[in-house]
Amino acid sequence: MKKNYSCFLLILFFTLIFKESFAQPFAGVKEGKGYRETPERINDLVDTKLDVRFDYQKAYLYGKEWVTLKPHFYATDSLRLDAKGMDIHKIAIVKAGKLQPLTYTYDDSLTLNIKLDKKYQGGEQYVVYIDYTSKPNLLHDKPGHKLDGKGLYFVNPKGTEKDKPTQIWTQGEAEASSCWFPTIDVPNQKTTQQLSMTVPARYTTLSNGLLISQKNNADGTRTDTWKQKLPHSPYLFMMAIGEFKIYKDKWRNKEVNYYLEPKYFPYAKAVFGQTPEMMEFFSKVLGVDFPWEKYSQVVVRDYPLGAMENSSATLHGDYVQKSPWELVDDPNGTGGTTIAHELFHQWFGDLATCESWSNETLNESFAVFGEKYWNEKKYGKDDGDAKRYDELQAYLNNKTAANQNLVPFYYSDAEGINGSNIYDKGGLVLNMLRNYLGDDAFFKGLGLYLKNRSFKSAEVQDLRLALEEVSGKDLNWFFNQWYYGAGHPVLDITYKWDDATKTEKVFIAQNQQGQIFQLPVAIDIYTNGTKQRHKVWLSHAKDTLSFKLPAKPYLVNVDADKILLTKKTDHKTPAEFLYQYQHAPLYMDRFEAYQMATEQPGTPEGKQILLAALKDKYYGLRIRAIRTIKTDDKDLMASALPTVIDLATTDPKYPVRTAAITLLGKTGSQSYKQLYTAALNSPSYNVRSAALTALNNVAPDEAFKTAKTLQPKAEGPVAIAIVGVYAMNGSDAEWPFVIEAFKNASVQVKVDNAIKTMPKIIGRMNNRSYVAEGITTIRDLAVTYKRYGIAPRLITSLEEIAKQRKDKNDDESANLAQKAIDYIKDAKSN
Repeated sequence: MKKNYSCFLLILFFTLIFKESFAQPFAGVKEGKGYRETPERINDLVDTKLDVRFDYQKAYLYGKEWVTLKPHFYATDSLRLDAKGMDIHKIAIVKAGKLQPLTYTYDDSLTLNIKLDKKYQGGEQYVVYIDYTSKPNLLHDKPGHKLDGKGLYFVNPKGTEKDKPTQIWTQGEAEASSCWFPTIDVPNQKTTQQLSMTVPARYTTLSNGLLISQKNNADGTRTDTWKQKLPHSPYLFMMAIGEFKIYKDKWRNKEVNYYLEPKYFPYAKAVFGQTPEMMEFFSKVLGVDFPWEKYSQVVVRDYPLGAMENSSATLHGDYVQKSPWELVDDPNGTGGTTIAHELFHQWFGDLATCESWSNETLNESFAVFGEKYWNEKKYGKDDGDAKRYDELQAYLNNKTAANQNLVPFYYSDAEGINGSNIYDKGGLVLNMLRNYLGDDAFFKGLGLYLKNRSFKSAEVQDLRLALEEVSGKDLNWFFNQWYYGAGHPVLDITYKWDDATKTEKVFIAQNQQGQIFQLPVAIDIYTNGTKQRHKVWLSHAKDTLSFKLPAKPYLVNVDADKILLTKKTDHKTPAEFLYQYQHAPLYMDRFEAYQMATEQPGTPEGKQILLAALKDKYYGLRIRAIRTIKTDDKDLMASALPTVIDLATTDPKYPVRTAAITLLGKTGSQSYKQLYTAALNSPSYNVRSAALTALNNVAPDEAFKTAKTLQPKAEGPVAIAIVGVYAMNGSDAEWPFVIEAFKNASVQVKVDNAIKTMPKIIGRMNNRSYVAEGITTIRDLAVTYKRYGIAPRLITSLEEIAKQRKDKNDDESANLAQKAIDYIKDAKSN
């Protein structure tokens, strides 16, 4: 995410990229801020058999279900099932192959209360048959219903949307599977499943488990039956139906498949090809092999939450489905973070499942930890630490995250579970625990936890007990403050050297509100060219540490492992930070020094650090350093230019080249024109985009001609760069390309263009129908995302357009722009 995007775009970005809505849809909870009890188990699911078909015109599912259950312990003659917004046609008990009708009530079209034919004893199995119709698109039409999504989604079901495939897919988390089949929709239930789907024969299907049969029907449909013999929670049931092409891969003796739209099939291996390597890596490090019968990944349209880790069949949004030019620009392989995240869930969340949503950290925090651990081992520790730093900032910048426990047993419906807690904070907490225990004990403890809770539910205490059993250490102190307590330490660190006594004193204050944290901390002291490590505990609001040394240290590096989840103010001198950059081993050591340099670029040390960061071994820090340099800082710019020019042409990472060319373009110098022209032939579309934009700054006529030659095959960032060129020099002839590129862009790019570029060309055109199209497009964008606070900036764009149209004596378009402004102001947030 670029720094210059407004706050609303950050919110939107993370809403789209991370799968969970962090909602509060947990059954059986009363209004208000009350205790979130673990769902009571009166009856247990044993097996769920479904036979479903679809009405694409109505967006209905017609289902038949045979659900096998048993009383958990106490005898019972009743059964409660979640079934949201359905038409229930028949409920019966299955006896000797025959159906005996049962009486039931259907509370508010949410809960089926079924009277069984007799009282069943604990452990005694019985089978209930249900004939029903699911109407997912009608669920939210009923006022007062608190529903967690609609569970079942029809994409372009009538085939009327141009260039969009017809698909069906499901999203069960947290409690939305009961929108498409009756079940006990809580995470502490486990059931095997068999799912038969009757679909038009041209479609491909995917579900959990293995495809055990396919039957062609006389009416042009086909019935596919999928069976999973291993039990899992109802929210992990899934279906995906559409015109997918399957790339067949494998891991050991298990099938690994990738379902993509035919257009993207040639790139399936490039997109998902790391999956078997990840499966092997996670299986070995955990000491528990990938547990499911197969692993498939499918990419669908209109999925807004990122991805969902359904057992053996992960569903991805289409952002992971990329073409070759997009793959070139991803330093770590497209979608790798998401792919690792959802794969790690197959153990943490699917194999061992949180007992209640209050314990969701056992699912999500582990997936975040797993993805960063993969980054660290695959791409180096710098990469893992850089991405953990991003997590830390996401958590610290969340205004409410610090107010909620990582395991929140109390919260209001409106408050929900804070996603930044269970994702960002939770992953970092696990990394601290890993550091404290050491890798061997930590991962052996995770393996023991998984073995103890395989195909069962778990709570955080189960994790603690497993880690204690392996390590022999008491971990109550850690879990009490990090899992059952809220917030984080806010550290202020100062230093004082006493030359008379040869003593270095380190003063560390915890300035946070609330609990004082116990913190095991590594401190590295650099003296006379040597480094000594000291391990200390912080446990007071103010701790004073004293170290007898032979001479004044060059550097005292508190939290030398850079592992603490903390907001830290460290009062080192610029000289000490420079020494830290040059001698301390970690990415975060260098990054902390870089941060100081950005705040004090005028100091000799700050300048030296920034120039060194341009050549840093980690590409992410090179990019940050490039973006820090301001063209009006003549001294720094002059010193940096030779390196920046070299980076623009030779850096092995295309994102670094992109940043370097962008900086050169801002100089407005003709000296780099040849460099830009050469970069237009780069395999990287982002490099090409930056080069065209830079060329436009120094030679707009040449850039315009170049844009015309690039236009026929322009995609992605190149298309957006062409729009920028046309905004400066284009007019009516260029508008069809401009509006088409706008429609195909991401939300972030659309907003950026609507603010910066679109008003220029709209204000200049002669074709009033094109002008009206542009005004309406900006208006609709503002209304659609009004809730994110973008409307005022788009209103400014429309005001600019209105002024330009008046200057062209086009009062009709000026009035239309004003009407659009009024419409935005009056519109309610979506």
